Amino acid sequence: MNGLWKPRVLGAWRVPAAGPVIMAVNHSHNLDGPMLMGTAPRPVHFLIKKEAFVGPLDPFLRGIGQLKVDRSGADRTAITGALDVLAAGGVLGIFPEGTRGEGDFASLRAGLAYFAVRSGAPVVPVAVLGSAERRSRLVPGLPPLRTRVDVVFGDAFEAGDGSGRRTRTALDEATVRIQRRLSAHLADAKRFTGR
Repeated sequence: MNGLWKPRVLGAWRVPAAGPVIMAVNHSHNLDGPMLMGTAPRPVHFLIKKEAFVGPLDPFLRGIGQLKVDRSGADRTAITGALDVLAAGGVLGIFPEGTRGEGDFASLRAGLAYFAVRSGAPVVPVAVLGSAERRSRLVPGLPPLRTRVDVVFGDAFEAGDGSGRRTRTALDEATVRIQRRLSAHLADAKRFTGR
C-alpha cells in the first residue's frame, strides 16, 4: 500500500494490542479492505463475498486468512470461522453495511452486532477516506497512484449493554448503538482530515 499510494494512518494506537477485536470499516471503494489490511497494526481477517474467491485470488485470500461468505443467506461456515478468529484472540474486519456504497454507515446490517455481542469483543471504528475521491486514468477502478488515503482508527467500545442478552431486541439495540458510534467517528475523522 505504501508503494502505490500514500496512506496516512491515524490513531492506530487505539487498537487493543492483544485479545479479540472487531474492526468496523466504512466501505466506499474496493481498495478499502486491502488498505486496512496493509496499514492495521494487527493482522485482520475479513469476511469477503465468495464471488471474490476466483482464480489465483482464491488461494491468495485463503492464505492470508480471509473468510469466504455467501451473502445469499446465513452462511454458518463463515459465521463459525469469524467466531473462531475472535475466540483465538484475533482481529475480525467487517464492512457493517454489507457491501460497497456511500461509506457513511447509514444502513447497518445486524451481523456486526451479532459478532460483537456473541463474542464480547470490543469494536474499533475505522474510517478509510480518500479511496473513492478520484479515479485513475490508467486503471479506472482504482484511485490514482500516490494519492493520499487516510485510515483513521477510533476508540474501541463495547457494543452490548452489559447484560449478556443475545435476543433479537438486544441485537437491534446494539446495532443502533454501533451505528451512532460509527457515524460519530466518521464525522470526526472527516473533520480531522479535512475530507
